[in-house]
Amino acid sequence: MPVTKTLVNVLAGKRQTVPPIWLMRQAGRYLPEYRALRQKIGNFLDLCLDPKLAAEVTLQPIRRFGFDAAILFSDILVVPYALGQNVAFTATDGPRLDAINSAEGLHKLRSELDHERLTPVYETIVRVKSQLSPNVALLGFCGAPWTLATYMIAGAGTSDQIPAREFAYRAPRLFAELLDILVDASAAYLIRQFEAGVDAVQIFDSWAGILPDDEFDRCCIQPCARIIAAVRAKIPTAKFIGFPRGAGSRLQRYIDAVPVDAVGLDWTVDLAFARDALQRRKPVQGNLDPVVLLVGGRSLDRSVDRIMENFKAGPFIFNLGHGVLPDTPVAHVEQLVARVRAAA
Repeated sequence: MPVTKTLVNVLAGKRQTVPPIWLMRQAGRYLPEYRALRQKIGNFLDLCLDPKLAAEVTLQPIRRFGFDAAILFSDILVVPYALGQNVAFTATDGPRLDAINSAEGLHKLRSELDHERLTPVYETIVRVKSQLSPNVALLGFCGAPWTLATYMIAGAGTSDQIPAREFAYRAPRLFAELLDILVDASAAYLIRQFEAGVDAVQIFDSWAGILPDDEFDRCCIQPCARIIAAVRAKIPTAKFIGFPRGAGSRLQRYIDAVPVDAVGLDWTVDLAFARDALQRRKPVQGNLDPVVLLVGGRSLDRSVDRIMENFKAGPFIFNLGHGVLPDTPVAHVEQLVARVRAAA
């Protein structure tokens, strides 16, 4: 019998009787085995760049829950790191970078990605692939240029992305130059991920929804489309999931212009709209509210059933509308997986 990866089948447009399931941030702080490992290594970036440990973290949720896909344990900010920007992670305040707010700061970046810095990531993919069941897909990923730019310009995560938005208006040429650098770097990074063995990749545009309408095309749609074109020029069969969080009704424009194989939905997307306007054209992925997974119980069952009922007729990947929250009980994830597989 040929090996079947249900997630890969969905990306090819094939409906599965039991939809594949994986979760954003499925490897992380809610797992006791991750917390135990995390205590042994002080720096988060060091963990991401240790192939043995990063592979172990990637595989932990697969062993525990039997998800249909593993996603590489890393961070979107390894790309700025490999472009020469100083990147550090603090225990309480998250990532810290040397903010880029001028031409001088921008031109300190490398013009090309330093793959030497990312060799551990590619080694992690090889390690995971060698240990993964042949029917479980392996996903790579990158941050979309706009989302990366928000961190690189502000020097940290912000709730409103005012530093990046202000920079884009004040210095449009410099901002366009930064996006160009990130498009090229992200494409080069993803090509290496495919060469190392991933089955598909997800482009995380976590801050797409904060863009005004006229900037959505320039900052979200165009860069993501260019990344995919560049990767497929080298790897024509490369499969992509696009996740422009917060895009709402603009998801229709996104799938018109960005040649993804599936589109990820955040938890605010109306299910009927997604079913009728999106799923008839592309496979969809999502979109359980991470908070209802945190709560569990009947609320979780009702939400899972509603999503399954809406998307059961077409190609669909079950996921959250964003990442697993750190305080989520393991038992609730077990409940979720059982409910998805029983409802099909």
